[in-house]
Amino acid sequence: MHQKKIISAEKKLSEAKKALIMVHGRGGSAEDILSLSAHLHVKEYALLAPQANNNSWYPQSFLAPPKANEPWLSSALQLLGDMVQDIVSGGISKENIYFLGFSQGACLTLEFVARNATKYGGVVAFTGGLIGDKIYGDNYRGDFAHTPVLIATSNPDPHVPVERVYASANIFKNMNAAVTEKVYSNMGHTISQDEIEKANDLIFKDKTATLTS
Repeated sequence: MHQKKIISAEKKLSEAKKALIMVHGRGGSAEDILSLSAHLHVKEYALLAPQANNNSWYPQSFLAPPKANEPWLSSALQLLGDMVQDIVSGGISKENIYFLGFSQGACLTLEFVARNATKYGGVVAFTGGLIGDKIYGDNYRGDFAHTPVLIATSNPDPHVPVERVYASANIFKNMNAAVTEKVYSNMGHTISQDEIEKANDLIFKDKTATLTS
C-alpha cells in the first residue's frame, strides 16, 4: 500500500550518530513534518520522513477496529520497521533512533514502538494514542529500558480522546518507558510552543528552540 518514499534532511546516515524518524498526520506530507525540525535541536541528526500513499496512513479513525484499517495499517507499520532496519544497517544503533509523530502520525508512531519495544533514543507523540477500538495489550511486548517518551495532547481534541492518551501512556509505563504526559486545556488540534520546548527538554535535550508562526 505504501511505497518506500523517504524524504531526508540534515545529516546523512553515514555522517550522523543519531536518527529521527518523523511521521506526518492525515492529509499532511513528509515535507510538512520535516519543517518542524527547524524548531527542534536535531541539527546533528539524520532526519527521515516517510510519505504516506495519498497522504494518509490508514483510511478510518485510529479508534476503528484494526481490521477496518487493513491492509494500510500493516503496510505503514512495515514501512517504519524497514526504516529502522535501514538505519541500523547504516551504522546507527536502535538506542540512538528517535521517533516523532503528529496526529495520525503520532498514533502510528506509538503503535509501532509499542509493538517493537526496546531501548530507543526517545519518542515524541503530539496528539495520538495506541490504535484500535480498544487497547489490544497482547500486541505489545518488550522493555523500553527507560526510553524517554513524551505524549502531549489537547483536552478536548476532535480526533483523540484524552482517555485513550492516558490508557496508552499506562501501557508504555508498564513496559518500562520513562513517560511524560502533558494535557493542554482547549489547545486545539495543533502543536504548541510549550510542546516544542518539552520535546527539546525531555527528548532532544538541548537549548530552547522557538516555534514561529
